[in-house]
Amino acid sequence: MVFDQRNAGASVTPSSNPTYTLDRWNLTFSQGSKFSIQQTPSATETGFATRVGAGFTNYLAATVVSSVSVGAGDYFAIQQLIEGLNVSDLAWGTANAKTITLSFLVRSSLTGTFGGALSNSAGDRSYPFSYTISTANTWEQKSVTIAGDTSGTWLTTNGVGMYVRFGLGAGATFSGTAGAWAASNYFSATSAVSVVGTGSATFYITGVQLEAGTTASPFEYRQYGTEYNLCLRYYWHGYMAAGNVHYFIPIMPTNPGTSNVGQIPLTAALRTTPVFVLYPAYNTGGSWNLNNAIVNNTFTGIPVVYNYTAGNSPSSVAILITVSSGMNIGYPVYFYNNTSVNGYIALNAEL
Repeated sequence: MVFDQRNAGASVTPSSNPTYTLDRWNLTFSQGSKFSIQQTPSATETGFATRVGAGFTNYLAATVVSSVSVGAGDYFAIQQLIEGLNVSDLAWGTANAKTITLSFLVRSSLTGTFGGALSNSAGDRSYPFSYTISTANTWEQKSVTIAGDTSGTWLTTNGVGMYVRFGLGAGATFSGTAGAWAASNYFSATSAVSVVGTGSATFYITGVQLEAGTTASPFEYRQYGTEYNLCLRYYWHGYMAAGNVHYFIPIMPTNPGTSNVGQIPLTAALRTTPVFVLYPAYNTGGSWNLNNAIVNNTFTGIPVVYNYTAGNSPSSVAILITVSSGMNIGYPVYFYNNTSVNGYIALNAEL
């Protein structure tokens, strides 16, 4: 929970399913605007370090903002989509499937039996699991050991190799018996606590680790730069700025005409060809210009990623920008946000 490129620690209430919140984590749901999600520094909670051990600087905090009486077809979960290349060694879907252990630190204002699930990309193989939170508003260490699935198709490509889900409420259609593989798409275990069913209920989680083996090992802390580059494989976030402010984006135009290709340098190869994102969205009311050596150009089309092949050119991403007049070669480009709200650019290569 170290990185939150999109929101920089601000609370968000997702309405579009799914919505990525903290890096690599998204909230998936059948009804939007029921939870707020926030990256919360551990230092803000008295006694955090002494209760769960030093080292976790942040946790993901989910808070119910509008309670729901969960119907059969409802589901709410915090999930991470793991790339197939990162779980290929587990050999799931074969006779040699390895056992894994999922460990995490969790806290809730509610107590009882909670649930989650692992699923494949097709959503036709799932393993619901359960765990118990014994004391309200107290951090507790949990681990779940799961025998590898010898059936089904588990991708070992750069697609979704595995969904890891922590249920916040799921109806009969999307919950199953804990502790057994099933040919279904489950988000939680049957009869698990429905967090979303209680107004203002909280669910906090951090220190999540999935590893091969039958027991949980101590959490593997990686260097900050290593962790950041792992996040950048899936999402790169440009600089944020208030309205009417220039901010530098490292794009250098290579064509003096109205159709320009600029390069955004990368420190990590992206998982796949990314989507270039402008916020406020250019095509929904956002007002953007490009400033290039005092020349202020207006867009005549939405910038797009140009000719990027994952793994082939990891050092940069080319952006094709069509402007109203020629640009000055060799001068960096400033994106100019003409609106009164914060803006950003991003490269999105999420699963």
